[in-house]
Amino acid sequence: MDDKKIVEVFASNIHNLRKSKNMTQSDFADLLGVSPSTISDWEKAKKYPRAGTIEKIASTFGIYKSKLFEEQISVTDLYDGDDEVVPVPIIGRVSCGNGVLNIDEIEGMEDTPKSWVRGGDFFYVRAEGDSMINARIFPGDLLLIRKQNDVEEGEIAAVLIGEKVYLKRVFKNDGIMVLQSENPEKYGPIFRTADNYENIQIIGKLKKIVIDM
Repeated sequence: MDDKKIVEVFASNIHNLRKSKNMTQSDFADLLGVSPSTISDWEKAKKYPRAGTIEKIASTFGIYKSKLFEEQISVTDLYDGDDEVVPVPIIGRVSCGNGVLNIDEIEGMEDTPKSWVRGGDFFYVRAEGDSMINARIFPGDLLLIRKQNDVEEGEIAAVLIGEKVYLKRVFKNDGIMVLQSENPEKYGPIFRTADNYENIQIIGKLKKIVIDM
């Protein structure tokens, strides 16, 4: 692998690893003691960190340094190998009748650290489209959802609209529910009042964004 390819692979891996931990570039920068613009330059393959910083990055994610330069990183590289894993379903289609969530289609199972799925029932969905890109949710990302029928103000929820699951920030004010995308230039908010909630159902809360490569 030539030097240019090494930098590109490193850039892709730290971007994916950062997203898998649901960290912003600012969060990551604070952990490493660098500026957010430095993180941005690394992820764009414009710059390359020093050896000591690479060591710190590997330690942050709990992986060997060599993993940062491999062309594929699996989800199992993102946690301590001593953590027991459990299978969690990847849901392709769900429905909700009488307030009961029904799983209509399972695309597969994802081995998941047991520590991630304590205290509730969980499932994965895959992100589609670009409506949540400002929350660093991109098409193909694997999203870990905890089943629940409500979320706190401003939290990101999996929302069933008709027969399709969407990820939206949820706001409520005086009986009005607002479902907000994270790409407002392209997607406007969805408004619902208490008397027309019937075709919208909150089915869970976003807990983690995972890169499944």
